[in-house]
Amino acid sequence: MPEYTLEFGKYGARGIRGSEAVFRRLDDLAGFIVSPVESRRGLLARLHYLTRTDHARAAARAAGLTVTDRTLKAWLDGRQRPTVRNLQRVEDAYRTVRRHNVAQHLLRRLNSRGGTRVELHPLNQSQVPRPRQRVLEYRSLNIRRWDRIVQAWSAGDADALDDAWIDQIVDLGSQWGQYEYVTNVGFAA
Repeated sequence: MPEYTLEFGKYGARGIRGSEAVFRRLDDLAGFIVSPVESRRGLLARLHYLTRTDHARAAARAAGLTVTDRTLKAWLDGRQRPTVRNLQRVEDAYRTVRRHNVAQHLLRRLNSRGGTRVELHPLNQSQVPRPRQRVLEYRSLNIRRWDRIVQAWSAGDADALDDAWIDQIVDLGSQWGQYEYVTNVGFAA
């Protein structure tokens, strides 16, 4: 790990880890249901997604939604409202199952045509005192193999995603440590 980012934000720099930005961007590409789980429409959409087939039900149970079929039916019919904890379990199970379902599709699209161009927007130094500011520029690189990144994203493993992301940005050469923290990472699939 480069010495510059051991105490990130010490002098007022703002940004997020590059791997976290990639996680968010992949979530955007996955196309989650927009309606919040707290709304009736959002809850029903998620429950239908998680219960429409036996395979979906098994995946939901594996992802942590362990309520009985009777309770699920009551939620779907509107006779019973899930608790806040159960709403969070529904949301977590939905996101886990959705990530798993779209991972292979995203992987094919990201790896096609020799990889995907990624834009790295440097961290925000507007609050850093002038003598401590570094010259950071917008950078881009082509990532050819997304397998480890998408696999870690699909599993929800932030540490593995961080390792896979750093293995990719070392292609920037000696400047890679300047892009460990960014304001945004942009790519399309």
